[in-house]
Amino acid sequence: MTNLLITWLVTTVTFLIISRLPIGVEIDGFGKAALSAAVFGVLNAILRPILVILGLPFIIITFGLFLFVLNAIIFGIAAAIVNGFRLRYGFWSALLGSLALTIINSLLLSIVR
Repeated sequence: MTNLLITWLVTTVTFLIISRLPIGVEIDGFGKAALSAAVFGVLNAILRPILVILGLPFIIITFGLFLFVLNAIIFGIAAAIVNGFRLRYGFWSALLGSLALTIINSLLLSIVR
């Protein structure tokens, strides 16, 4: 349980960091970042396996690069659900935001653990 809470807090901080980068991801504050992290985590747990199965041919053809697109889709859906979490440039902000989320979250989790 504490591992889940730590991951959620690190993802919240990562969302706040991403909102400061000039990639078109805008988050209103800490509360919206915490809600965005929770929604992103739930969507990742529920939608990602379904999207991976449906997109398996594209994943194989692109040698796994299509997984970045799937992550951007989940990122965009989370932005559509949470008020106060906006993507200024649409899909490109979602793609850059999901890449930044992956990199920054991995770095912060490796430091925390």
